[in-house]
Amino acid sequence: MSEDEFLEYVQGGGQVETRDWMPDEYRAKLIKFIEMHGNSELMGVLPEREWILRAPTLQRKLALTAKVQDEVGHAQLIYRVVEDLGKPREACLDDLVSGRAKFHNVFHYPTKTWGDVGVIAWLVDAAAIISQKALLKCSYAPYARIMKKICWEESFHILHGRDVVLTLMNGTDEQRELVQEALTRWWGPLMQFHGNPIPREDDPMFVWRIKSQGNEEARQQFLDGYVPQIWELGLEVPDPKLRKRDDGVWEYTEPDWDELRYVVTGHGPRTADRLDLRRRARERSAWVRQVVLAEAA
Repeated sequence: MSEDEFLEYVQGGGQVETRDWMPDEYRAKLIKFIEMHGNSELMGVLPEREWILRAPTLQRKLALTAKVQDEVGHAQLIYRVVEDLGKPREACLDDLVSGRAKFHNVFHYPTKTWGDVGVIAWLVDAAAIISQKALLKCSYAPYARIMKKICWEESFHILHGRDVVLTLMNGTDEQRELVQEALTRWWGPLMQFHGNPIPREDDPMFVWRIKSQGNEEARQQFLDGYVPQIWELGLEVPDPKLRKRDDGVWEYTEPDWDELRYVVTGHGPRTADRLDLRRRARERSAWVRQVVLAEAA
């Protein structure tokens, strides 16, 4: 099969298995895209784990612990897919903790209040699941298969976040202010989440059908699904230009793409701290891996 025939095959809805022939460019794009997803799941637990012991009730502590456990499990699944494509997990982690590999923009920011925990689980996870559901149609079949489990679990995370937000919004003025203040801080990163509005036909990930929707399509879907819910709760979106046109398209203030590039290249407000935490944890647990792998051998 030639590269042109392969491209025609995947664009026509065909799926590829691990042992199938694939162009080098396709394999490289898969590794880069899926590895970043795995990195994001692993780094994404850090903003929330900081609040496990500070959660207001035992039930909230248990729910947040379960969510963190789910996300780490997602990273494990995703790194297995990357390994099958030819990049060992240790190499992925080496690149992550050294800062050579990227992870999603939202996980470079601090979590300042319990309101952040609700907004992350409700809205950040909502933005994520929009992209993740589109991956169910990925041309690389092993990745598409594991996304079924991941999407199912992420749906519960959204419900957990919405419950936290609803509880706060039905509480005191101070509790409602926690949610509004968190939403105001997170709105910018949320609008950057799906990436710059590159036309689908110019996006190699769409061309190879690694993902099945364009960046702007995903952002519009997020706005369509969640802005009405935000307004229904009496919250204000910090964008005076946000409105839905008669043709159903949302208009909004252009996100700060320079900030997005700056953050995802390792310059976010909590990037260094979180990578250092991952690095130190990996060093301290090295002896465990050595023992377990030696016994397995």
